[in-house]
Amino acid sequence: MARRALLYCAGGGIGDSLVASVVARALHARFERVDALTLPSHAPVLQRVPDVDETLVDDGGDERDLAARVAARRYDACVVTWATPRTARVPQLAGIPVRVGQARRIYSFRFTHRVVVRSENGDVTSHWSDILLDYARALACDTADRRYRFEPTPEDEREAAGLAIGSEHFVILNPCNAVASRRGIWPLEGWASLARALRERFGSRILVSGAPADRPFADGIVDIVGEAEIVSIAGRTSVGAFGALARRARAFVGITTGSMHVAAAVGAATVGIFPFQSDFPDRWSPLGAKTAIVRASYPCHKGDTKERCRDYACIANLDVPRIVAAAESLAA
Repeated sequence: MARRALLYCAGGGIGDSLVASVVARALHARFERVDALTLPSHAPVLQRVPDVDETLVDDGGDERDLAARVAARRYDACVVTWATPRTARVPQLAGIPVRVGQARRIYSFRFTHRVVVRSENGDVTSHWSDILLDYARALACDTADRRYRFEPTPEDEREAAGLAIGSEHFVILNPCNAVASRRGIWPLEGWASLARALRERFGSRILVSGAPADRPFADGIVDIVGEAEIVSIAGRTSVGAFGALARRARAFVGITTGSMHVAAAVGAATVGIFPFQSDFPDRWSPLGAKTAIVRASYPCHKGDTKERCRDYACIANLDVPRIVAAAESLAA
């Protein structure tokens, strides 16, 4: 068995790195140790993934300095799941003899094993975890278990307990993804209706979660509903504490984003909402013991994507009955 492999996953959101961690599990079939090299904001996620032995950080500094740090660890192979000119150069500069990465790019010559990404050939149904496992398969590594894992630490549990949310029974509602804060036209009424319906169906406190940039939206939803049992925790938790909280929740209900994948990874009953006709729910659905997806039902304007939509009418008109029914079924 070879000694060391490096999983270089430095791009996208935290959900991308969590999904990529399945590649680390597959690499353990041939390698005694599998480390990960990722972005600073993604490191706290991979540090809590049991399939990753150690997490290193690519802070965007000098490539040769980073390559020297990597070379000192004497990796036998490197798998690059988010290929860029930088992530192709660093393993080569580090002298890693076996380098697996994406084909059909001007920098692909730097990889010793080049993999054509299935989605570039029109595949819209394979889950992204299975697509990424093609990189591991190039090294004769695979795993039948494609569910990523996330294990909160005791400190995460203490942080979650310190939130003083005021109830042992709660549902987490995550209404935002990154595009919401960038564009500033995210409708709140649909989410407020969903919060009310979840509160009525479960009889539990509803925690509206999100990143620090999502706080105005989460607070706005709470203000619209105007009930004491619907509160915002957006921006108040680390990713580890969020995972600890999700593990205790009766259910997590939210738009497709990194927090959805974290909730699924800790075993929460997880409903992923894919409101846009341009979404790929088969590719990005949460993977866990208890998961469901609610697909787009609102007729979007022709050509709309989540980055270019002019009014996000699908968000204002969420299919609340279907979402609540999915959450209730999983929680039962």
